[in-house]
Amino acid sequence: MNYDIARKRMVETQVVGRGVSDRRVIDAMLKVPRHLFVEEAMASQSYNDTPLPIGEKQTISQPYMVALMTELLELKGKERVLEIGTGSGYQAAILAVLADRVYTIERIRPLAMRARKVLDSLGLLNVNIKVDDGTCGWPEEAPFDAIIVTAGAPEIPEDLVRQLAPGGCLVLPVGSQVSQTLVRVRKGTDGAVSVEQSIGCRFVKLIGKHGWEAE
Repeated sequence: MNYDIARKRMVETQVVGRGVSDRRVIDAMLKVPRHLFVEEAMASQSYNDTPLPIGEKQTISQPYMVALMTELLELKGKERVLEIGTGSGYQAAILAVLADRVYTIERIRPLAMRARKVLDSLGLLNVNIKVDDGTCGWPEEAPFDAIIVTAGAPEIPEDLVRQLAPGGCLVLPVGSQVSQTLVRVRKGTDGAVSVEQSIGCRFVKLIGKHGWEAE
């Protein structure tokens, strides 16, 4: 399988074809080899229009959702970004291409270790990974210019809003355990917070103190 051709087709049909227009996001999606972030047996499916299992009852998000959420962050290149839910490491890799530094939290250690290995192999050394409860954020490194949550939350975690820098934005899915709405939370330079709704979506549950309880 020619992964370069598959990746280009993915971006043309699933990303640009659905309205993502930020050139930097498009270029990042063209650059990062998504097939390296899934198990070898699933590599041939890695550019399909669907989320895929990555083990530990977690998934790598659909390519379009990765692109859309990244575009909503409006990254220019100098930001410090916090990601909640490292998973496979693919979203962190996209962010690493687009921002100055990425801080990402994963609660499942084997996933964090696997993501670290792939990110290192790609030379993406501007990514810091921590194994912890992501719903509490990373207060020691706050504030962040942008925060992205890659799991469905029952409500917007206040700890994450507090750790958002003035002028920054937080993108996350909010709703029930089976259906969410993608929202963007903006914090003005005066500290005022506003919330915008995007599209309907479905993510795995955000587990933690300010999310859902583990089963």
